[in-house]
Amino acid sequence: MNETLTRRSFLKSVVLGVGVISRPGLLGATNVGKDRPNILWLVSEDNGPFLGCYGDNFATTPNLDKLASEGVLYTNAFANAPVCAANRSTLINGMYSCSTGTHHMRSVNPIPDYMRFYSSYLREAGYSCFNNAKTDYNQPMQKDGWDASSREAHYASREDKSKPFFQIYNIGISHEGRIHKRALELQHDPGKVTLPPYHPDTDELRKDWAQYYDRVQQMDAQVAKYLDELEKSGEADNTIVFYYSDHGGVVARSKRFLYDSGTHVPFIIRFPEKYQHLAPAAPGSRLDHLISFVDFGPTLLSLVGASVPDHMQGKAFLGEQAEPPREHVYLYRGRMDERYDMVRGIRDKRFKYLRCFMPHRPDGQYLSYLWRAAGIRSWEAAYRAGKCDRFQRQFFERRPPEMLFDTQADPHEVNNLAADPRYRDILKNMRQKLFQQMRDIRDTGVMPEPMMVERITGTTRFEFFHSDEFDYDRVLQVSDMATMGDESNLPEIVALLGDNEEAVRYWAAIGCVILGDKAKDASSQLQKAQDDPSAVVRITAAEAVYNLGQTEKALPVLKDALDGDTFITVYALNILDFMDEEVQPLLDILRGKVASDWEEGGYESRLAEHLISKFE
Repeated sequence: MNETLTRRSFLKSVVLGVGVISRPGLLGATNVGKDRPNILWLVSEDNGPFLGCYGDNFATTPNLDKLASEGVLYTNAFANAPVCAANRSTLINGMYSCSTGTHHMRSVNPIPDYMRFYSSYLREAGYSCFNNAKTDYNQPMQKDGWDASSREAHYASREDKSKPFFQIYNIGISHEGRIHKRALELQHDPGKVTLPPYHPDTDELRKDWAQYYDRVQQMDAQVAKYLDELEKSGEADNTIVFYYSDHGGVVARSKRFLYDSGTHVPFIIRFPEKYQHLAPAAPGSRLDHLISFVDFGPTLLSLVGASVPDHMQGKAFLGEQAEPPREHVYLYRGRMDERYDMVRGIRDKRFKYLRCFMPHRPDGQYLSYLWRAAGIRSWEAAYRAGKCDRFQRQFFERRPPEMLFDTQADPHEVNNLAADPRYRDILKNMRQKLFQQMRDIRDTGVMPEPMMVERITGTTRFEFFHSDEFDYDRVLQVSDMATMGDESNLPEIVALLGDNEEAVRYWAAIGCVILGDKAKDASSQLQKAQDDPSAVVRITAAEAVYNLGQTEKALPVLKDALDGDTFITVYALNILDFMDEEVQPLLDILRGKVASDWEEGGYESRLAEHLISKFE
């Protein structure tokens, strides 16, 4: 039995209460040496490997280039999600956040009590732990997670200086928001920017890129300050330094998307001389091992000699508990602020397979924070003016359910090979690996967020999906079949609209939406589904009914959803954005909701204001 299945069996036994300890990871926590390294994490925000040490000649990053020359640089490190909070949940737990149900952006959902922050295990192993200062884990803060977590949290404040420390610094200067307001002067010349093939050549995109490189340069300078501070403290010779970014970014089609531009991150580790025996290679080395964020927590514990808890899904890649290098990394995209989507991906050193479970939606859905950047607004204008080539148009057009990219020949991932018969075996193999990964971790994306909110109470999402109450394999199978857009599946999809399991009915309704007017034989059953007990099934069926030209039957269902909770309302507003002038009768309702009912700047208000502006 492979390790993943062994861990899955363990997890199931925990959920069902079958004779196992309730707080795994405590065993062996004292199995640590006396001379242990400090560990410093320097985490920049929203940047891919736009560094000189990664071969980017446009970048100005002398300090990180020097750090790479003194340490080990990983060329194949990947965030599991293309956005911060979903990754921080993955990092802090050593668990895929789509497995714990904490992957939707800016949501707060509990996880089982025995799943504790990796920093809690470090503290039990004798470390003082400081976080400065990001905490958006998409789950409640754990009281024993940190000695201090704030903008003032600092290893120098530890009372017992003989104790080793773990310190995180989050560097925000490269965050997406730093290109929203145009700088008066740019250090990097917009005219010298090499645009990726998916971007049209607009002045605003060039300026976004140039300003972004300026911010990366400033981030590099901040790294130098922290390293200099470490040196002056006298702790540099005792400290292993990690540098990485929380995901890729930040110019349009990077952050929030599962292309390498959104998930490929820089990752450097410097080992001082006294801890070179823990290093995987000599200083200045470059390693192509596949590294995944879910692996970071187990690796920390392995480095310091503390046992890796059995429930953690990541694999240690350093220390005594290091496991063989990965064959692939797993990637996932869920709700990004006010926009719903579901994409899953798997990547090895060369190929990437993406499975779009909502292929009827384009990548380029209006999202208020993303659209604050001038570059994407200029891209959208170029697209609407017919000035984009076939690569540049892809972002704003309907996606195929499956995408396969050769990342060596096509690093920008613009040539989809999924339909190429020469890659049929590779496609099949990667498809099988992805769906096996989903089964192994019980990826919660098979149930839409509004349904989880409505249905899962009194337990955690992780425990629900690992219980016998939910037939995971069947729902996953239906989600796959229904979202491929195969018209020959319609009779089965129609039958599933009346299934006892609401998640099955949801995917059947999504299947009808994807088929559009080809789902006309489902018309009667879809109208019945508009009275479904599940709100998300009702409004998904209403979209399918609208696609069949029956606006007068669909609109009342969507109107009623505007009085639902946040997640139902946001889901309905997403649908309204893909309707035409039929939305006009609802605009006055939206104006009233924005004025009196919905939080200013909240997801409902953002989408409603967009719709009002779009249709006025």
